Amino acid sequence: MYKKFIISGGGTGGHIFPAIAIANELKRIDPHSDILFIGAKGRMEMQKVPEAGYKIKGLWISGLQRKISYKNLLLPVKWVYSVYASLRIIKTYKPDVVVGVGGYASAAIVFAASIKGIPILLQEQNSFAGLTNKWLSKKANKICVAYPEMEKFFPSHKIVYTGNPIRQDLIEKAIDKKEAKHRLGLDTSKSLLFVTGGSLGAKMLNESVVKNLELLKENNIQLIWQTGSFYFNQYKTMGGEAVLVQEFVKNMDLVYSAADLILCRAGALTISEICALGKASVLVPSPYVAEDHQTHNALSLANRDAAILIKDQNAIQEAVPKCVELLSNMEQREKLGRNALALGRPNAAHEIASEIIKLVKS
Repeated sequence: MYKKFIISGGGTGGHIFPAIAIANELKRIDPHSDILFIGAKGRMEMQKVPEAGYKIKGLWISGLQRKISYKNLLLPVKWVYSVYASLRIIKTYKPDVVVGVGGYASAAIVFAASIKGIPILLQEQNSFAGLTNKWLSKKANKICVAYPEMEKFFPSHKIVYTGNPIRQDLIEKAIDKKEAKHRLGLDTSKSLLFVTGGSLGAKMLNESVVKNLELLKENNIQLIWQTGSFYFNQYKTMGGEAVLVQEFVKNMDLVYSAADLILCRAGALTISEICALGKASVLVPSPYVAEDHQTHNALSLANRDAAILIKDQNAIQEAVPKCVELLSNMEQREKLGRNALALGRPNAAHEIASEIIKLVKS
C-alpha cells in the first residue's frame, strides 16, 4: 500500500523550497507516495506548492506579532480553529508521517498529529532554533538539523544532522560560469554580482545597490538584482545593459552558475545553497527575524572564513564597496568558495526523506 505524508510549514521561500525538496525526494524514492502540504491561508505556499505539482490545504493561522498588536488577540481563536481543522484533515487523510519544516503554519497540524499518535519529524533549518520547533520537539520522533551542536535546543537522542534540503536542480543544472553568463546575455569577460534579499526583498540591500550603482559601473561590474516583491515597482526602471532588475529570479540555476559573488541575507536556504555550490558571498543578516537567527547562520560561515559578514546597519555604506573589493581579488573569492563548499550538505533532502521513511517502517 502506498505511503501518505503531510508536510507542513511556509510563510517564506526559506520554508517552502526545502519542504518541496523533501517532497520531491520522497517521490523519487517511491513514486507512489501521496503527499499533502499544509500551509497558512494567504501566504506564498498556497501558490508555490501547486506550481510544484503538489496539493495543499490552508489553515486560518498566523504568527505571533512581536510588538503590541490587536492581531495577537485573534491568535487563541485561530489556534483552536486550526487544531480542530488539522484533526479533521488527519482523520480523513490518514497520514503515515507528519513533517514540520518550521514556522507557525506547521504548529497546529504537528500538534494534532501528536494527539492522534502519528509519527512526527521536524526539520530545523537555522542554527538558532525557532519557537515553534522548540515547543514541538517534545512531541517529535526525529529532528533533522542543519547545524551541529543543536543539543542546546532539542533532546540529543532525537537529533539527526542532515543539513538543509536545497533545490536539486541548482546542482544538477550547474554549468560553466562563462557559458551561464552567455546564456543570460551578459558579457563573459566582466564580473557578475548577484544581489538578492529573498522572495520578499531586503530594504537595506536594495538601498545599498541604489547608492552604489555608479561604483559598480566604474568598475565594469555587471549586476543581477533581485529586488523582491515588496520593492520591484520602486526599482524596476533602474536596469540597463549591465544591470538586470528582477522581482524574482526564476532561472536561479543559471544565475548561481554565472555569479562571481553573491550579496544576500543569511536565511537558512540561501546559506545552504551557497555552501552546496561553493559560492563566495557577502552576508548581511536581517535583524528583524525571530531570535536574530540570521546572524547565527551567518556567523557559522564567517567564523570558518567561508563568507564575509556585514551588519545590517552598515550595509548601505559597506556592502557593495566590499563586493567591489572582493571582485578584484580572485584568490580571496576562491578561498571563501572552497571553505563554503566544505560546509555543504548537498544530499540533505535524501537523508531527511530516508529518516521519514524509517518512521513509517517503525
